[in-house]
Amino acid sequence: MQSRQHSRYDLTLLMVFLVIVLISGFDPRSRVDWALENLLVLLLVGTLVAVAGRFRLSTTSITLVFAFLCVHELGAHYTYSLVPYEHWSSAWLGFSFERATGIHRNYYDRLVHLSYGLLLVYPVREVLGRLTPLRGFWLFFVTLNIMLSTSAVYELVEWIGGAFLGNDTANAFVGAQNDPWDSQKDMAIAVAGAFASLLLVSLRGTVQKQPMTTACRKKNNLWG
Repeated sequence: MQSRQHSRYDLTLLMVFLVIVLISGFDPRSRVDWALENLLVLLLVGTLVAVAGRFRLSTTSITLVFAFLCVHELGAHYTYSLVPYEHWSSAWLGFSFERATGIHRNYYDRLVHLSYGLLLVYPVREVLGRLTPLRGFWLFFVTLNIMLSTSAVYELVEWIGGAFLGNDTANAFVGAQNDPWDSQKDMAIAVAGAFASLLLVSLRGTVQKQPMTTACRKKNNLWG
């Protein structure tokens, strides 16, 4: 019964995400950039669907993957460097991020990289925890390194892809916005997000274990 509920939940998220992709693909700012941004998405979603019968991620991990992909699809529609959050905040909230901070760079790409670390580190940790004997520090360390290495791989894909594209498309795909350290900052913020999530998960696990240990001691004292 529980397995059937999980399958229904997974299917619902998949259907909702496919609708989001279709909406994202309707008149995007750059059709080529949208297609490139969705290549890795197609690979990830296809892999999850293919292995779902034998290796289903937890509901928490599936939900986190879904949340990250939704953030990504908004960037794929507008391109990361042109998501009009400044216009939205001014029109809906009467608040200008640029005037308040004096920063005139579009930071949506940073949000996506932060979300990558914050949201996807938990599913990666889960996979490692289920398929390897890694525990404790080494599970933390290897998971963090995988997030760093995959962030680096993505930056290499951007570099290689941008080298073969025209100027406008390359600028949209890479999204550096004239920042020579853009790749390094993207990787750093992804790792920072991953570290924060791993730390929270580790602390949560420690807090949950403490009451159990105390309860066991009390029980032993009662019977001892």
